[in-house]
Amino acid sequence: MRLPTGVGNSLPEVAMLPTHTDVLVVGAGPTGLATALTLARRGVEVTVLDRLAAPPTTSRAAVVHAYTLEVLDRIGAAAPLIDQAVRTPRFTVRDRDRVLLSVPFHELPSRFPYALLVSQAVTEAVLAEKLAELGVQVRRPCQLTGLSRAGAGMLAQVDGETLRSRYVVGADGLHSTVRQLAGIGFTGGSDEESFVLADVRVRSVLPRDEAALFLARSGPLVWAPLPGGVVRLVAAVETAPAEPDAAYLQALLDERGPARRPDRVTEVLWGSRFRVHHRIADTFRAGPVLLAGDAGHVHSPAGGQGMNLGICDAVALGTAVADVLDGGPETLLDDYSARQRPMAEDVLSFAAGLTRMAAVSPAGRPARDVLLRLLGAVPPARRRIALRLSGLSHRERTPG
Repeated sequence: MRLPTGVGNSLPEVAMLPTHTDVLVVGAGPTGLATALTLARRGVEVTVLDRLAAPPTTSRAAVVHAYTLEVLDRIGAAAPLIDQAVRTPRFTVRDRDRVLLSVPFHELPSRFPYALLVSQAVTEAVLAEKLAELGVQVRRPCQLTGLSRAGAGMLAQVDGETLRSRYVVGADGLHSTVRQLAGIGFTGGSDEESFVLADVRVRSVLPRDEAALFLARSGPLVWAPLPGGVVRLVAAVETAPAEPDAAYLQALLDERGPARRPDRVTEVLWGSRFRVHHRIADTFRAGPVLLAGDAGHVHSPAGGQGMNLGICDAVALGTAVADVLDGGPETLLDDYSARQRPMAEDVLSFAAGLTRMAAVSPAGRPARDVLLRLLGAVPPARRRIALRLSGLSHRERTPG
């Protein structure tokens, strides 16, 4: 994997924490970085904190959809990302060797008629480099420990120091400290889904310009080609090992992947596990505190929607905050919450539906397979699925 020059594990020296800033962004994943970049491009003073000492070089998101690319293009980050990624003109849903549904992206009404397959680490590095070009460096490791109202803004306690800001953006993930300190509820079921993920090299007959979702009674398996001949595997499992080895991943492919000409794992580059809930914040705004990305919504990775929705949150939020600081009405921030939260609910429902579709009982599988094939044979239905997966179905809900 190639990271942009000067970005990655090398950490530039960062000055002391300021005492004032227009916007404090907590979390330097794709959502936090995209929020900060949107603000910085508008001339807003922004401070970005992250609790990690260095940006991660491995992460689970591997697809950037067409609508997200349109959003990234507004902040100058689409082109450098495209240069480092695999473009895929279609997405397939399979049951072993049978293609049940082929979703064409090349027909999308977008300047980016494809899905982009690229490691989240590269996405983060591109955003961080663009932010650095504007003079903003991520301050790390920094731990937010307190938030309190101070007039029209907020006082943040960061590693024993006090930072005053007009707004605070929580982009700090599932276990968001910002969300908890702001007292925003996080509603959803208590059930967790367990997933294993890994980047591997495989001998395979599957196309290297196509992502595939394999449906299996034991759970879905995502097979996604990345640059450099690498394949990202993500699978729902009952209990995931902390470090899946070649034998474990081979068994998953043997159980869920191609049958007539099965894949063969030749190398495991890295592997991990994670658990997810299906939850959504009660609101994305509490006064000067705003949420974006996983701090506001978490769900199954089926369909590759999580990071994409977070980036869309980020640019919408950054634009709204910049407009308010330029003299626009505070109601723009309420509009952000009112617009993005239903989009998150829609994505949660879609991801849950894909997961349920994979786990249909043996008795129900013939009907499911027939339905998918019928959908694939009807151009308007196929187009609607492509628009939904690509995020373009949300375009009309978002100004600009």
